[in-house]
Amino acid sequence: MNSNHLRLFAASGAALLLVAAAYRTQTPRVMSDTATAFLASLSAEQRSKAVFAFEDDERLNWHFIPKVRKGLPLKQMGHEQRALAHALLSAGLSQQGYIKATSIMSLEDILRQLEKDTTGRRDPEQYFFSIFGTPSESGTWAYRVEGHHLALNWTIVKNRVASSPMFFGTNPAEIKEGPRKGLRVLGREEDLGRALRVALTPEQLKTAVVSETAYKDIFTMADRKAALKGQPNGLSAAKMTPKQRELLAALLDEYASNVPEQAAATRTAQIKAAGNNLFFAWAGTAGQGEGHYYRVQGPTFLVEYDNTQNNNNHVHSVWRDLAGDFGYDLLGAHVQASHSK
Repeated sequence: MNSNHLRLFAASGAALLLVAAAYRTQTPRVMSDTATAFLASLSAEQRSKAVFAFEDDERLNWHFIPKVRKGLPLKQMGHEQRALAHALLSAGLSQQGYIKATSIMSLEDILRQLEKDTTGRRDPEQYFFSIFGTPSESGTWAYRVEGHHLALNWTIVKNRVASSPMFFGTNPAEIKEGPRKGLRVLGREEDLGRALRVALTPEQLKTAVVSETAYKDIFTMADRKAALKGQPNGLSAAKMTPKQRELLAALLDEYASNVPEQAAATRTAQIKAAGNNLFFAWAGTAGQGEGHYYRVQGPTFLVEYDNTQNNNNHVHSVWRDLAGDFGYDLLGAHVQASHSK
């Protein structure tokens, strides 16, 4: 075999390995394997902080504000343990989602400098890892990674994955000065939402703009069950042009693509099943740097986004599954199937 053939063979082999690796990251197996490896690296004391029963109420106790949480923080891990923790975080996200998550963590350093914090309130290692139940590809368990502006929840039930609530936030939304000037971790969420808003006609805006003033925050906050309470729907996708529906699809794809392909396919299926039964609502003005809020609601899911705090430079965004947050729908189907047997 000549050198050209060898290089081609090696390249083909590397490509196959990459495909295989990518495929594995789309299954609960890599989540359970990574969680098991992470747990095996912990001391008994560390495990007592990181591990909870699946039935523990703590599994539903989520938030995105800066506070001390239950779970094991990165700052209480050794170097190898942090690497395994990041592997576990990566197992539940796409490459895009993982970049967003780790960039959000790094913003704590920016806030520490801006606020001249000496108390430890702003700390990129103050992100907590929690595992509920026993990791298993075919069993029932869950894990969470949470800290300021990051609240990620996964539930695995019989080889299926629920990936919500999933909250990403940034402060600052855009870094205004220093070596990282111009960084906008959630810039696409803002730009895609605004692009759809700008594409609407004056007549459509009468329905889509539900408030001339942007809301102070997302409505669902850290509620255990997502629901809007009397807020107007906004503009139906059925009343949009094909081009406008393309912009709406691009916006939703940004949120769906934060998770691995298998979980993203579930979100995409929800979007497709909704068809034109989707509603886009906007609050505030459309100018860059001005306070704004939007949401997209379908029969089974809700996306919310808000940028009004800190002089309109502070983003909150979330994907909620109206029936499947914390795996409620998967757990219900599992119980029903067990009882029918």
